[in-house]
Amino acid sequence: MVVAQVWTLKQHFVGFPKPSDFELKDEQLPEPKHGEVLLEAVFLSVDPYMRPYSRMTMKEGDVMIGAQVSKVIQSHNPSFPVGSHVVAMCGWRSHYVCDGTGLTPLLPDWPQDIPLSLALGIIGMPGLTALYGLEEVCQIKKGDTLLVNCAAGAVGSAVGQIAKIKGCTVVGSAGTDAKVAYLKELGFDHAFNYKTVSSLDETLRKAAPNGYDCYFDNVGGDFSSVVMPLMKHFGRIAVCGSISMYNDTTPQKGPYIHGHVLFKQLRMEGFLVTRWEEKFQEGFQRMMAWVKEGKLTWTEHVTEGFSNMPAAFIGMLRGDNTGKAVVKV
Repeated sequence: MVVAQVWTLKQHFVGFPKPSDFELKDEQLPEPKHGEVLLEAVFLSVDPYMRPYSRMTMKEGDVMIGAQVSKVIQSHNPSFPVGSHVVAMCGWRSHYVCDGTGLTPLLPDWPQDIPLSLALGIIGMPGLTALYGLEEVCQIKKGDTLLVNCAAGAVGSAVGQIAKIKGCTVVGSAGTDAKVAYLKELGFDHAFNYKTVSSLDETLRKAAPNGYDCYFDNVGGDFSSVVMPLMKHFGRIAVCGSISMYNDTTPQKGPYIHGHVLFKQLRMEGFLVTRWEEKFQEGFQRMMAWVKEGKLTWTEHVTEGFSNMPAAFIGMLRGDNTGKAVVKV
């Protein structure tokens, strides 16, 4: 019988999360029954969405939500043989017993020289978020000028690279000079440190004097208020996140964007990538093909040790990571 370690939400976050908001517990697991498998975590994901979703979907004492790449170490389910790897939405757990529902096998031809952790990054949920946010929401096309913020993160870095593949001019913002250098390595046409520019408005205007066709928004708040007057008529805006507001204890107020949306006839749409779940396998295959061809590159911020899950999560929200933040067990 296996004793799993699990990280629970000891108390709901007030403002920025603290280490004391989490509690590490042991959980005794039953032996897998017919049709069930025993999973062992290999890599775990920490993502911005966990911050708002913790309040929306969790009670105090619940296991923290999230995805992981797991190895099947016992199996009574022929669909998931021992030694195979899956992506499991089972939260911050070292081990887990389940009947296979909701498990996503990794692509069967996963190359040995590509890290399995990419199933949590560019060949996983963040990569598909970038892909379908651009194709389905922004309806991006060759020649468009695209702006993406939080551009050195897991989603933003994929957004910029996919947009370049599709023949767009790409402008990206990040929060350190090192991240700006990384964006330039990825092929961004313009990149800047939003924390050090003297005027965000002037910087955005200089990068795209004719305005922006598409805006992939991961940040919200004041940043987006500055962008709206710079959108072209009939511009498209994909609202993927609002990380600048997740830890607010007092709601932000205005300026308000409705006039720009109305008179520029903008289309602004929030989205969750699960809307296109039936297309995921096709999306994984396309992303993998681009990775193999060298058209998509990646970087990861890897934290060692399951015991450091809260530290990795807090660091990600603080912006410590370049690329995808993962925890290696």
